Amino acid sequence: MNIQLKKGVLELCVLSLLNSTDRYGYELVAEISKTIEISEGTIYPLLRRLKNEKYVETYLAESSEGPPRKYYKLTEKGEQTRGIFLTEWNELVAGINTIVGGTAA
Repeated sequence: MNIQLKKGVLELCVLSLLNSTDRYGYELVAEISKTIEISEGTIYPLLRRLKNEKYVETYLAESSEGPPRKYYKLTEKGEQTRGIFLTEWNELVAGINTIVGGTAA
């Protein structure tokens, strides 16, 4: 997948995954990697930016497999932003499908 295209959709993917449950960074990488090839080096700068924009909050939780993990939790602002991004995404996909599907006027 084109790297620029991938970067554009990762924010929506992360916000959507966090909408269902809090997750730690590697868990996000593992879940997204099931369908889109990404690395930890891609996700952590994005998570920092989402935190700086107040879309997510972090907290530490004990882990049975080592040191405490930093979890990311969607904020109310993040939930609202996810809704906006999802609407924009659906409109974009519908428009692209119209063009590439040959049904554009």
